Amino acid sequence: MGVLCKVVDGILLLTFVSMSVVPACLDAQVLLPKALFPDVLGRVYSWYTTTYQDYLLLDEPHFFMALMKLELVLVLPLAILNTYGLLTSKPWFNTTCLIFGSALVTSTTAMVGDMLGSDKPSAGKLASMYSPFIGFGFLAILRGLLSESPNASKTMANGPTSALKKKA
Repeated sequence: MGVLCKVVDGILLLTFVSMSVVPACLDAQVLLPKALFPDVLGRVYSWYTTTYQDYLLLDEPHFFMALMKLELVLVLPLAILNTYGLLTSKPWFNTTCLIFGSALVTSTTAMVGDMLGSDKPSAGKLASMYSPFIGFGFLAILRGLLSESPNASKTMANGPTSALKKKA
């Protein structure tokens, strides 16, 4: 079980790091003025949208813009917190991991659902690129529900006992 948890934590760490970088550097360009970003990020954004014909970024439908706001306001900070919480075994990690996973699954499912129902030529390829994040979100939910951080279990195990020893 310990090896499996380490593998899951490794996958989640990569997910948290990617969800800390991509929204801040690329997705934010949909919502904020392009002048706020370095030219290199603008070129990467243009290259991505041109190469993959990501119609959600190109057409900017209203539901997608709302999801991008959610990503910047909720998912991005949670990804940063979860990176820190995972690396330092914080007791609140399970809760933030659960929230992160729920938000990621919800928003990504809406985007993939739109892609699968779209008649755009690039929709299938985009859906296959976005879909793994639904799985990463479910993994984060399971990690939040089923795992206990090592420090939390030590605190729970030692807390009442050490309090009784001090009184005696």
